[in-house]
Amino acid sequence: MAGNSQRRGRRLTPKAGAPKGSGGKNKDSLAGRGRTLPADERPWHKAYSGTEKLPQRTAWKQDKERRAAAEEGRAPKIGQPGSKDTTWGKGTRGVPAGRGGGGGAGGRGGKPTGRTGPRVAPGRKSNPAKDTPELLVGRNPVLESLRAHVPATALYTAQGIDADDRVNEIVRTAADRGIAILEISRAELDRMTGGVLHQGVGLQVPPFAYEPFEDLVAAALEQPAPLLVALDGVTDPRNLGAVIRSAAAFGAQGVFVPERRAAGITATAWRTSAGAAARVPVAQVTNLTRSLKACQDAGFMVVGLDADGDTDLYDLEAAVGPLVVVVGSEGRGLSRLVGETCDLTVSIPMISDVESLNASVAAAVTLAEVARRRAAEV
Repeated sequence: MAGNSQRRGRRLTPKAGAPKGSGGKNKDSLAGRGRTLPADERPWHKAYSGTEKLPQRTAWKQDKERRAAAEEGRAPKIGQPGSKDTTWGKGTRGVPAGRGGGGGAGGRGGKPTGRTGPRVAPGRKSNPAKDTPELLVGRNPVLESLRAHVPATALYTAQGIDADDRVNEIVRTAADRGIAILEISRAELDRMTGGVLHQGVGLQVPPFAYEPFEDLVAAALEQPAPLLVALDGVTDPRNLGAVIRSAAAFGAQGVFVPERRAAGITATAWRTSAGAAARVPVAQVTNLTRSLKACQDAGFMVVGLDADGDTDLYDLEAAVGPLVVVVGSEGRGLSRLVGETCDLTVSIPMISDVESLNASVAAAVTLAEVARRRAAEV
């Protein structure tokens, strides 16, 4: 009987040896990402000891560790929030991102960058708190925001930007208002915006200031034709921005959204609204159903958009009076309680087999019809 050395299919090469390291082959993939932050500088880590506002999730992790340590009779392995300065600050200095020192805080020559917020290494993601500044991008949104005197702290422009009339007006307006103008590389602006199309400009603004709901309703009732828009569970900020833009175009005096399980005014919503969020007041409400009932008590007719609505949009005679148009979420439409609260449910007539329209498109069609009816009444 033949031995292993003579059998068919025998191995002719030696077996693979022990696994080897990358030998630096993956070093290029880390270029520009900066140093790995220590645990006490990571806002999402339970060891975080920074001076920035403690994220709710991190606070929960630390509290959980305290309870576990108390049960086991040991010291908790958590950070001491507020004990370590992790902000960029006006005096923070460093080296440019991707040039050795891990993407520090400063620009060339150690100049302050004007950034605010937690110091997160370039290329690494963090979950910013809701009250952190937003970066508006795109030439139209930035220009509209400056024209509307939206508070801003810094204007970022990409090096070598193709300046047109809008860019010239953006820079001139920012300079007149005393806003810091910082010229950075396009790669850096790409990183700051997360790859969103920015057209070479970005405007840093403080967190969006929501209008109190009571003031929103009162201001609408002062108009000859009160019109408000409510969103029921719309979670896509692009849809929210598009609805705000339509509200501005067709004369609505405000928009209100739930605080939970719904999109808020983020940089994406700002950009999609093309700056209309600077002109249309937006309110957040704790309970949408209760807010709709408050509108009814104030004299509004509440109309919900529903593919199976009992009233045709073109037969909506209530459009000429005080009106609240309720737009449902992208998938499930109006929730049960909101649907039951509405005085009417309205459907948009369509001649094709399309089941429903996108939330922002449905809002635009409805608001356009309301505006048409009101113009005919004048």
